Amino acid sequence: MALADGHLPVLPLGADKRPLGNCRNCTDLACGGRPNMKTPGPCVCPWPCHGWAAATTNPTVLASRQWGLAWRRARAIGYHPGGAGVTVVDLDNPDAVTWARTTLPATTTVATTRGEHWIYRGAMRSANKVRPGVDIKSLMAYARWLGPGTGPIAALPPAVLALVEREESTPARAAVDSSTPARWDRSVATGCRHTPAFVQTGLERGLDNIRAHPEQGAGTAAYGAARFLAARHTACPGPCGLDHIAEDLIAAAVAVGVPAAYARRCVTNGMNAALGAVA
Repeated sequence: MALADGHLPVLPLGADKRPLGNCRNCTDLACGGRPNMKTPGPCVCPWPCHGWAAATTNPTVLASRQWGLAWRRARAIGYHPGGAGVTVVDLDNPDAVTWARTTLPATTTVATTRGEHWIYRGAMRSANKVRPGVDIKSLMAYARWLGPGTGPIAALPPAVLALVEREESTPARAAVDSSTPARWDRSVATGCRHTPAFVQTGLERGLDNIRAHPEQGAGTAAYGAARFLAARHTACPGPCGLDHIAEDLIAAAVAVGVPAAYARRCVTNGMNAALGAVA
């Protein structure tokens, strides 16, 4: 409550330092996701589902029965840096700490079990492994609360922003971003009531969400994107070319390391979940 009073959105973390698992209604984004996620959804679940997206400063939510049960299971407190307007440079080993001390401007520093968190004022896109032992945690990410740290906080410097720009330009990321181009167009969707721009925008958001999970969660992101996109076409007379959309989602998931069979199953299940709900 004290952290929330200080405008820090918090959430409970389990013994593995991860957010507690989603409830039955939210598993695999069956609820559509929370409004503040990358692909906004309608979820108003009272449980602390969806990790960072559930982090809150609302004292009524934090003291609710559902969150009270979650706090009893929690072994740590997490927070959403971007929601608090800050960025955490997570330095995971002594070499990374040494690099930061010789490269980045001094700021508030928090000791961790393996290294340090350097906290800057200002939010930015999160990214993992921007260099050896360095992760950026801000928007759409959570960090573990380990205390207020020491030293005055500094403004987010260009050097930290440049880490993400460099990460986006590496060959591996370029290969992901240039994965199979979209195959959907009006020729395969003669019965779709949506404009190509509407469909393409939704598809690109789904692809971006999958690509944003190169370490874990890409299968779940593929399921959620497939379900969300298929649900947009339930009122169309058809055909809508959903099989072509599915192939693009599968290709994006495979490009970030999801086994092809599993990626296809996630996307197929997501599509079927949306269409089955209407049927």
